[in-house]
Amino acid sequence: MTQPKMPRSRRPSAQTAADRNAGRRMKFTAKTLIMKLATCKDGSRDGQLVVVSRDLTTAHYATGIASRLQQALDDWNFIAPQLQDVYEALNGGKARHPFPFETAQCMAPLPRAGLWAEGAAYPRPAEGDAGPLLRQGAGDEFLGPCDDILAADEALDIDFGAGLAVVTGDVPQAATPEQGLDAVRLLMLVNSVRLRAVEDAVQGHPCAAFGPVAVTPDELGEAWREGRAHLTLQITCNGRKVGLCDAGADMRWHFGQLIAHAARTRRLRAGTLIGGGSVGSPGIERDGRREWPQGYACIADKRAIETAQDGAPATAYLRFGDAIRIEMKGPSGGALFGAIEQTVRRF
Repeated sequence: MTQPKMPRSRRPSAQTAADRNAGRRMKFTAKTLIMKLATCKDGSRDGQLVVVSRDLTTAHYATGIASRLQQALDDWNFIAPQLQDVYEALNGGKARHPFPFETAQCMAPLPRAGLWAEGAAYPRPAEGDAGPLLRQGAGDEFLGPCDDILAADEALDIDFGAGLAVVTGDVPQAATPEQGLDAVRLLMLVNSVRLRAVEDAVQGHPCAAFGPVAVTPDELGEAWREGRAHLTLQITCNGRKVGLCDAGADMRWHFGQLIAHAARTRRLRAGTLIGGGSVGSPGIERDGRREWPQGYACIADKRAIETAQDGAPATAYLRFGDAIRIEMKGPSGGALFGAIEQTVRRF
């Protein structure tokens, strides 16, 4: 859609520009930032940044403010309040050039990143407490919410991994968990695809996929507390519900702690992605038997549960043609991030 040209004006003096920037930064500190952002496909590697309405029905290009999400992250204090102005106009029906929002036209909100690392923040059915254990993944390319999961062979044991990730601003070396939390700019849904039969740490972790919309933490309201998103992650496989997992209750290390762990020996730059890992729980004891009534967020957990209960796994890994859907509703029950909807295809 053609965007209106920005009005011409006289070039401001250095003092005027400084005053204007200071005003923007004052606005950032004085006003809670609430917005939803996405990246639409435009044929380039980094796509086009758009602002998305709260109900995910309409969007508006961020043209004239920032063309890419990384650009906004690099100058967040100045650019974010301007993006929020567009968000408020969209929700109030006052945006000048809105258009229908389509998940299928989305890339990952941040299509590539300098660092993508995933922690083990949740208890696993067959594992003990081993610390955050951050694992670095490939950040040069991410999948969009509707991109296929490609694999050469079903014997690779293709698995999904439903969870949440945060996008950070700049983080200093040896940051505290509090500083880590202060650096959280956005939250996203993630499907961290795994090839369980591949032992190589690089080859066994294909491109991760992210939900269509990234949201500021304050968009979650009271559900965002203590560095955790206390909301239910819903996972279906081939239309059958397999997981209704609480993303906050059993998160052993919150996102501030994970960020601080990643920054122990180096600083993190704006646009770093830190994931919490597949959502999981320790289960409950019922009639002398441990059960997991919330289901599972990755097949490996389900197989570990079956092994613990029955002595052997019964659930197969993903096959070609299988379809995965991952989503999370907001505190009011409405759409929050949109949904990840992927199908497994032969490469």
